[in-house]
Amino acid sequence: MNDAKTALGLKIRGIKKQKGWTWAEVAGKLGYAPVWTCAACLGQMSMTPETAEKTATLFGLSEEEAALLAEAPYRGSLPTAVPTDPLIYRFYELVSVYGTTWKEMIHEEFGDGIMSAIDFDMTLERQPDQKGDRVKMTMSGKFLPYKRY
Repeated sequence: MNDAKTALGLKIRGIKKQKGWTWAEVAGKLGYAPVWTCAACLGQMSMTPETAEKTATLFGLSEEEAALLAEAPYRGSLPTAVPTDPLIYRFYELVSVYGTTWKEMIHEEFGDGIMSAIDFDMTLERQPDQKGDRVKMTMSGKFLPYKRY
């Protein structure tokens, strides 16, 4: 786990909050999607050196911090095996309940393989609803069939 990258993510989050920016605004300034931008700033993606420099300028970061943004991260670095944060736990719960269903239905539609989390897009939006707003997440990953050799 890269504690320096995690600490830098917390610093960026604090600066973003202080400036009153949204992730969509930061993404617009950097030229990437909001979900990817947030993940990269929090240390879960690596930026190109050019994007890291742009991010460092935007947030007033040092050259060392810009270089850290460009490093390959240790992905999936949650502090515990089972998440304890209630919002993150709900995703763990979704995988626990629906994981086998998603696997079955993806295999039925595409065959034996996986959905890439590398060649991947995700959007998040608010859906107004009279019973209370809903969170709509759309994930799109390239299908990768298992190779036979």
